[in-house]
Amino acid sequence: MSITTTPPVRPLRRAAPTPPRRYGLRAAWIMMASGWSANQFSALLGAYRSELGLSESAVTGLFALYVVGLIPGLLVGGPLADRVGRRPVALTALALNLLSTGVLMLGAGATEWLWPGRFVTGVSAGALLAAGSAWIKELSSAPHAPTGARTTSTASRRAGLFVSAGFASGGLAAALIARWAPAPMVTAYLPHVLLAAGACVAARTAPETGAGSHEPSSDAKSDLKSGINAATGTGPRFRRGILPVAPWVFAAPSVGFVTLPGLVHGGLVYTGVATALVPGTGLLVQPLARRVAKRHRLATAVVGLLVVTLGFGVAALAAGSGNSALALVAAVVLGAGYGFVLTYGLTEVAVLAPPHRLARLTAYFWTAAYVGMFAPYVVTLLSGAVPPPALLGAAAVLAALSCVLLITLHARRPSPPRG
Repeated sequence: MSITTTPPVRPLRRAAPTPPRRYGLRAAWIMMASGWSANQFSALLGAYRSELGLSESAVTGLFALYVVGLIPGLLVGGPLADRVGRRPVALTALALNLLSTGVLMLGAGATEWLWPGRFVTGVSAGALLAAGSAWIKELSSAPHAPTGARTTSTASRRAGLFVSAGFASGGLAAALIARWAPAPMVTAYLPHVLLAAGACVAARTAPETGAGSHEPSSDAKSDLKSGINAATGTGPRFRRGILPVAPWVFAAPSVGFVTLPGLVHGGLVYTGVATALVPGTGLLVQPLARRVAKRHRLATAVVGLLVVTLGFGVAALAAGSGNSALALVAAVVLGAGYGFVLTYGLTEVAVLAPPHRLARLTAYFWTAAYVGMFAPYVVTLLSGAVPPPALLGAAAVLAALSCVLLITLHARRPSPPRG
């Protein structure tokens, strides 16, 4: 006589109730704090050269160190937010982001503090982008909304808008304060302290949206339907449709507000204006980019890459002539390209990712995007052997080739399975 033992039934996790959409706006301020923390330092690069005597390679290295910290912050923060929830990861990262600004303020008296401060800024901003983007997208989604490009674009646009607003405001505010306020290397960071503290207060009232909101049995089916590899968290659609575009999201703006002001010998205020102009233009074009995305998502990327190509071409002319006004024109064009490719990337990720993979795929997108922030360091590194105008011209060619690659890969992509 055999005894059949019935395996225990794994209880299904209840779906989290859909929170009011107003919470998405409250939580979105953490994204502005993240963008602000990144660009407040960028606007002070000239001041660190002149006031603290740091070399060109040192300040460019400090700029790149942000990305070195950001990538592990993204790669750890995204999967962690899918596992334990968006809210605890985002709020912890915000507190760390606030702490990093305090460390940077110590750098006014001892420059060695700048290195850990900049690294921790990257780690915290990366975790904020990964967990915060997914959290805000879910908080901003209308209850029982149908899926599709239009819905996901509307729900995910808030994160991109607030990040861009932080990028645009942080650099300009820091530059203006550093130009006219006392103790500039300290007071320039005070607005971020206030913004991050206020964002923490606002976001604390927003509920969790991610952890425990999906049935375990549905995860594999959702991965298969979306073309997601469960082991890596990515798939062919991600590699073909997002990776060719993502590095240009920040390669374009970082050259516009880090590299160009130095090449045309712009001062502190000029650098602050460029730092605001590039992401500010990106912010302004995002409504147009969303309208294009509603008609055809790929067209948003194609337009963005072509505009980036034009922007690098104008940047090469400005660097060759030393014309500061033309450099600002290049900054505007690069900013417009940034707005289009950022909108495309966030929309594609929101459409592609199943809910239990949203933070992870968002993290992978931001990681690939922030690789582009090494562009100023590459220009500085190679400028001894190759003239900067030639390097910027080569970047224009690469952006055009990326556009061709994207279109080619899209044309070869097999049709999604039916049923």
